[in-house]
Amino acid sequence: MKFTKLVFLLFFSVIVSSSSQAQDYFFKDKAPFNKVIPTPEEFLGYPIGEQHTRHDLIVAYFYKLAEVSDRATIEVYGKTHEQRKLVMLTVSSPKNLSNLESIKNQHLAFVDPNKNPKNYNDVPVFIQLGYNVHGNEPSSSEAALLTAYTLVASTNSEVINYLNKSIIFIDPTINPDGRDRHTQWANQFKAKALVSDNIDAEHNEAWPRGRTNHYWFDLNRDWLLGVHPESQGKLKWMHSWYPNVVTDFHEMGTNSNHFFEPMKPIGSLDPIMPKENYEDLNDLFAPYFSSALDKIGSFYYTKESFDGTYPGYGSSYPDLQGGLALLFEQASSRGHVQDTDYGKMTFAFTIRNQYTSGFATIKAAVENIAFLRKYQQTFFKTAILQKAKTGFAGYEFGDAYDMNRNKAFIEQLLSHKIKVYKKGKKFVVPLKQAQHRMVQTMFETYSKYRDSVYYDASAWSVANFYNMKSKGLKSVKLGAEIKSVNGIVNNTKIKKASYAYILDWDDYYTPAALYYMQSKGLTVASAFKPFTISTNNGNKSFNYGSLLIPISKQKKSSAEVYKIVSAAQTKYDIPVFGTNSGYSIKGIDLGSNNFRALTKPKVAMLVGEGVNSLEAGEVWHLLDTRIDMPITKVRMNNFRRANLDKYNTLVMVSGNYSQLDSIQRLKLKNWVSKGNTIVTIAGGSKWLIDKKIVKESLTKKSKVKDKKKEEIKRLPFVDARENKGRERVGGIILEVDLDLTHPLGFGYRSEKLPVYKNNMIFLSPSKNAYATVAKYTNNPHIDGFITQKNLDTFIKPSASLLVSKIGKGRAVLFADNPNFRGAWYGTNKLFLNALFLGNKFN
Repeated sequence: MKFTKLVFLLFFSVIVSSSSQAQDYFFKDKAPFNKVIPTPEEFLGYPIGEQHTRHDLIVAYFYKLAEVSDRATIEVYGKTHEQRKLVMLTVSSPKNLSNLESIKNQHLAFVDPNKNPKNYNDVPVFIQLGYNVHGNEPSSSEAALLTAYTLVASTNSEVINYLNKSIIFIDPTINPDGRDRHTQWANQFKAKALVSDNIDAEHNEAWPRGRTNHYWFDLNRDWLLGVHPESQGKLKWMHSWYPNVVTDFHEMGTNSNHFFEPMKPIGSLDPIMPKENYEDLNDLFAPYFSSALDKIGSFYYTKESFDGTYPGYGSSYPDLQGGLALLFEQASSRGHVQDTDYGKMTFAFTIRNQYTSGFATIKAAVENIAFLRKYQQTFFKTAILQKAKTGFAGYEFGDAYDMNRNKAFIEQLLSHKIKVYKKGKKFVVPLKQAQHRMVQTMFETYSKYRDSVYYDASAWSVANFYNMKSKGLKSVKLGAEIKSVNGIVNNTKIKKASYAYILDWDDYYTPAALYYMQSKGLTVASAFKPFTISTNNGNKSFNYGSLLIPISKQKKSSAEVYKIVSAAQTKYDIPVFGTNSGYSIKGIDLGSNNFRALTKPKVAMLVGEGVNSLEAGEVWHLLDTRIDMPITKVRMNNFRRANLDKYNTLVMVSGNYSQLDSIQRLKLKNWVSKGNTIVTIAGGSKWLIDKKIVKESLTKKSKVKDKKKEEIKRLPFVDARENKGRERVGGIILEVDLDLTHPLGFGYRSEKLPVYKNNMIFLSPSKNAYATVAKYTNNPHIDGFITQKNLDTFIKPSASLLVSKIGKGRAVLFADNPNFRGAWYGTNKLFLNALFLGNKFN
């Protein structure tokens, strides 16, 4: 052990001195280089590893390479929320680049199940090197600079061979917004005399840190869901090129080493991914990685951690497109140099491992072209031929009351090149298509698993995300194929009315229209009971929550009211109806006291240290991008001086909220008691209960009936992690029973609703008989791994959503996350109801 530590200490000291002397530390074995091509150091003005490089400089360097070399071209495939360019540098031999369109067509013939090309060795292999999806894992983007330079400038015969036999696509920064947030932090705290002390500010970013994008989302979980422009651009690119190999470079804890695949076994009992992918291909590539890292003396490991169960990673999604996706995890210096158990970890060292693994990937791909092409061809051919174990030939879906949610789900399917067909008022997705496995991903659910511990979620049936009721079909009759979502929503344009306008609350975007109309000065009421009335479009039945705009009660003229309502319909494409009488055919009349005027929400949310940035970002994203509604983000250190009377609603997501002392907690409780609403999610709900701000309780494990102490069974220490992990709820889909008559349930038509749970927060049903809005059903499991013990002890007796009175105000407590990853269209309305209707009930 002492000898090993001495070797590492010597090794790291060599690294520090080498990296400061020359860039030969990275690529001397790829010499000689074309001197016309500027090195990264010449272009940037500093050696790679000495400074964290801003994204604009990375992009500028790539543009320079494309300008001065006939080996490279560059394209912009998208822009981030903060308007940074997402670029792809394409590198190959000049001959290949000049003939790229023809090569692309030859390549795409292998992914077309109806074609049978056999020229496996004749078409260059397509390799996509993807870097820096987590912004504060910065070494890979620096490696991208070195990789691009080497491929463009080297005249080494090895590199020339790679260029002749491959098309290499380099995406240097998948998450530019997060990267620049971290880059600014690391560079601003860098000292001339580098500080390796782990506690130094350089190595410890402030909230929300640089891992996530602008809205604090983890983009490495967004490949399947495609919520953000970064992922949308990448999906469009992916389905244009279908690369054979895709890399996904990451960083992990500083005291780790380097990880490459194979990962730990997939947790699914029967993975939809072919076994050849995660066994044969991984075993084929692994020796290339070990050989390359052995040569530079880097320590590494495989098989022990991570998994590809969730299909939405950069290291798993390409596997479902006939490629081989490869995960690399490098120990992070989190700055420029940091202490480890084996000496100092330098930024340059982390970069070199990423660079080395990237070139080992290129080498492996080039030397196994035929194998990769045959595999991808077989992947898509078997997709057409294979029979689903469910016995289904396809799936039928469609919501009769919410066409915008239908539209969003169909758009999700089309983004993955899944074929969708119209069938009367429903939609059909056949399994017999090239994206057979993606159809399974969208619709299938599972209850049995090989493993019990997951790196991420164990449930991802996307149809449930959208609360899209579907049914499996034994046979499929196809109608017209849907090529785009244009025309999915086809609402009749509202005609001018003399008495009132009515909006159906069932539509996903009606809350956005409500906020728009309130912002324009209209008074809007909500129906607390259903009714049927004659409209300009015939007799129409309206559900709980339908919106009423009484024309004569407005401070604006009838013409102005019509203009605003019409504009709201056009902007959000929602159903709106006019009526010339307040007399209903059935149910309440329009003058009933069961219509309650709504107060425009003024929402604030606590953010900052101790708050779950992912959940906070989901709330911000929902309101900002879909509802067009501002939300004030109050940092924890500003709460003391914040005037809460400016708001009527406060959101608290999961967090420890340790900065709120007893005085601040009293301030919060007094504000709610005045008639305001506090909305909490998961850990935020637990905090309210723990601090006794609400008189609710958590579901607790029942005590052992007999007085004897429960015997502790002796277990092997090596199994401790697996056993403890089994008891965690890492991401499952459950069914709840929803009270459709409660304002929080307005806009729903079915009492059964899927929800997403990824926490250990279990709320006891309220002692108020009317306050448990959603409770887990007797048989709640829909999808994902959960132990029977947790299901019986904690889930079944618990509430998913309840309301608790605080003086004249109320708390709305979610046990689950209604806005998870920006993709839970099905439960967003529960959260929006809390914001828009919260002050209309106790």
